[in-house]
Amino acid sequence: MNPLEQLLQCGQSIWLDSISRDLINSGELQRLVTDDKLRGLTSNPTIFEQAMTRGHSYDDALRQLLRADDKQSDKALFEALAVEDIRMAADVLRPVYDEADGGDGYVSFEVSPHLAHDTAGSIAEARRLWQAVQRPNLMIKIPATPEGIPAIEQLISDGVNVNVTLMFSLRHYEAVAHAYMAGLSRQSAAAPSGLNVWPVSVASFFVSRVDVLIDPLLEKIGTPEALALRGKVAIANAKLAYQRFREIFYGEPFAALRDKGARVQRPLWGSTGTKNPAYSDVLYVEELIGRDTVNTVPPKTLAAFRDHGRVRETLLENITQAKTDIAQLETLGIDLEAATEKLQNDGAAAFAASYDKLLAELKNKRQDILATCNHPA
Repeated sequence: MNPLEQLLQCGQSIWLDSISRDLINSGELQRLVTDDKLRGLTSNPTIFEQAMTRGHSYDDALRQLLRADDKQSDKALFEALAVEDIRMAADVLRPVYDEADGGDGYVSFEVSPHLAHDTAGSIAEARRLWQAVQRPNLMIKIPATPEGIPAIEQLISDGVNVNVTLMFSLRHYEAVAHAYMAGLSRQSAAAPSGLNVWPVSVASFFVSRVDVLIDPLLEKIGTPEALALRGKVAIANAKLAYQRFREIFYGEPFAALRDKGARVQRPLWGSTGTKNPAYSDVLYVEELIGRDTVNTVPPKTLAAFRDHGRVRETLLENITQAKTDIAQLETLGIDLEAATEKLQNDGAAAFAASYDKLLAELKNKRQDILATCNHPA
């Protein structure tokens, strides 16, 4: 059996961390849904920057937009292209959404990364994008920054599906889970009697980037104890987050909302492509398999796991060792809390840089297209 299909039998959904017009128009996205049981798709500014600015797949669409209005901003051009991609991907995944009764089949679209520290701006843009896309299987991505947390609560209370992104620590996770529950409680209190239409959310916990930051610190220390932790901290960190998820959503904190029909906020493992070639190319998939979770993988990792992935429910294994590994970091003098705050800040900055690069490249394409239109060969 296809290992990707086996993951679904273990209660984990595989989403693709990629989007492009070619992926959709070629039929490849539909093939992945049909053959590999793909259950969703995520996007971010870096993914859109790579899709829209490398090659000419979007040139015809840009020409049409510029013919309609050659004065529109670069941001407006990007959003028009992105919204169309998101809608088309959502339509491909709509049968999954329907079959899962709204529990899966989502496509994620991120607010501008420049709003990562702007609560009101994030809420306003999320509402606007939600209305622009007009698909029930859309999730709006909001980062788990201090300013993002109240935005998450408000959007959930509005009935907007939210993919919470840029989570790296248990502290981030706690804040996100409680924002989700607070938003559901507000919506439940405001809903007319008998209405039971709940928003859906995932909590995206980033994995490989933790090892990318921590491994060099361990190598600098250089003791056998430190070197033994290389490639283990990210997985241990994620396993402890999953334990906290189980305590909250399988336990008393979520019980009242669960009884009313609300869905758990599934942990989503993000950044699961292996960065270190010394590690298995499916490390962050094989070691994070468990019920009520999502793993969003880049195409290369998806292909690798299809080829040689091994499936068993690993998220509940070696929890004591995971706690020991995290405790050992403190003994070695590594501040994991400070490291994860750096990762969140660096991640927001990296997405903002990709977003700016995307807009700059679209500006160049606009100028080339307009020059051709004004001076045809």
